[in-house]
Amino acid sequence: MSEYKKVCFMYRHKDYAVDGIRSALGLAVENMYSYGVVMDTQIDSLDDNTQESIEMLRDMEGEIYSTVPANVENLGLEAISLEELGEKLREMTHVIPYGLK
Repeated sequence: MSEYKKVCFMYRHKDYAVDGIRSALGLAVENMYSYGVVMDTQIDSLDDNTQESIEMLRDMEGEIYSTVPANVENLGLEAISLEELGEKLREMTHVIPYGLK
């Protein structure tokens, strides 16, 4: 029996976060545990399709986290500290820095 893969996308630039969230959902659909982290950047808003993607990801036991309190308060993302993120990354089989500029 094979072990499920756990993947974490790390978004450091807001221009790529929405596309990265869709990528996380795509992997969850492929039976992987998939997570995303918006790091060090504030996102002004998310459209309805992106919000729906986040909800679908959560239904598949994934999550979108943020190290930025404004993203947690304004967008409903799950808060995570750098220390907690470090622990979470140890659980992952793959870590993907997404959309670096």
